[in-house]
Amino acid sequence: MNQERLMKVILAPVVSEKSNLLAEKRNQMTFKVLPDSTKSEIKAAVELLFGVQVASVTTTTTKGKVKRFGRTVGRRSDVKKAYVSLVEGQELDLEAAAAVADKE
Repeated sequence: MNQERLMKVILAPVVSEKSNLLAEKRNQMTFKVLPDSTKSEIKAAVELLFGVQVASVTTTTTKGKVKRFGRTVGRRSDVKKAYVSLVEGQELDLEAAAAVADKE
């Protein structure tokens, strides 16, 4: 797979109560990813960026809501999330990974 493509697949980590609970209980991390990315691309990107082994990847696409702004009708964008399960014994620290990325 193309290195440049893999660097762009993961957009941001999802920080919420649900994602924190999954990280603690099931050793799963949650990321926002590109809408056209595949599970194999997501797995390769996480392994490349964070240096961990990935057991499995599950993806969901959340359709954007229709919202009104006065008389104007708007629509939020669709979001694709990836739930990445790490191999037993592997750990992913987003703060340490961000610090390494800042140094480069």
